[in-house]
Amino acid sequence: MNEFPKLSPQSLLQKLELPTGQVSIVLDTDTYNEIDDQFAVVYSLLSEQIKVEAIHAAPFHNSRSSGPGDGMEKSYEEILRLLERLDRSPEGFVLRGSTSYLPESKEPVASDAATNLIRLARANREGPLYVVAIGAITNVASAILLEPEIIERIVVVWLGGQPHYWHDTIEFNLAQDIPAAQVIFDSGVPLVQIPCKNVSEHVRTTVPEMERYVKGRGAIGDYLYEIFVAHHTDHYAWSKVIWDITALAWLIDARWVPSYVCPSPVLTREGTWSFNPWRHFIRVAHDAHRDAIFRDLFRHLEAFA
Repeated sequence: MNEFPKLSPQSLLQKLELPTGQVSIVLDTDTYNEIDDQFAVVYSLLSEQIKVEAIHAAPFHNSRSSGPGDGMEKSYEEILRLLERLDRSPEGFVLRGSTSYLPESKEPVASDAATNLIRLARANREGPLYVVAIGAITNVASAILLEPEIIERIVVVWLGGQPHYWHDTIEFNLAQDIPAAQVIFDSGVPLVQIPCKNVSEHVRTTVPEMERYVKGRGAIGDYLYEIFVAHHTDHYAWSKVIWDITALAWLIDARWVPSYVCPSPVLTREGTWSFNPWRHFIRVAHDAHRDAIFRDLFRHLEAFA
């Protein structure tokens, strides 16, 4: 445990190439944390370019939960509500994740989600399994700690942290479980990082746009519209970031989320970046083309309805 296989630079760069065609994913999501994960779950299931092999509920703790375990359970229940409105069965497809964060960066937390990720990573398929994480990355880090060899068979796409030029990297997903994030940046797993500041924060929409393109698009469109409107009481000159669809957009058309390859930064316990140019490579997004992303999402909702 915790002795990670080392991918050659050539192998790592190959896995970090921009995706083409249909991709297989596991979606790891703190779905009830706010309202953006719901859009990401729906987007992933409606896009013909994404084959979702499983959805895993991730822990979270904020005003919408009493603790990480409660947050995970509420996320699990929210996933079921979404699938019901999409007329999709959750049987064997939706799994509960960790009820706590990593105690430290060498201690995994066992869960059904971590076990299932290991199983799916080992399965035979063409191309890698993309692990799309849009919450605290506890489940993914735990699976890597339990079975380090899976880093040779997966690519992690994580919406978390800030750009490497930023003064710190504290945002909700990373700050919840810094030890798990350290596993992701230190293990050598092929990683595509989608930062929040100046990248996913660009992916905003408004009530009028939701009324025009989401409301009335079946039961799922009405549900997305309802939770969007209910999220904020004052809609005057208001927009809402739908952060998490950015990670799916990179898989669907990488031109919409431009990125570059660089050495992995070192994440400190204080939530800042440190740098060593000899570290392994990762891919980092540096922009997000908001209009193209929402246009694609709205067209898929319309087609589904």
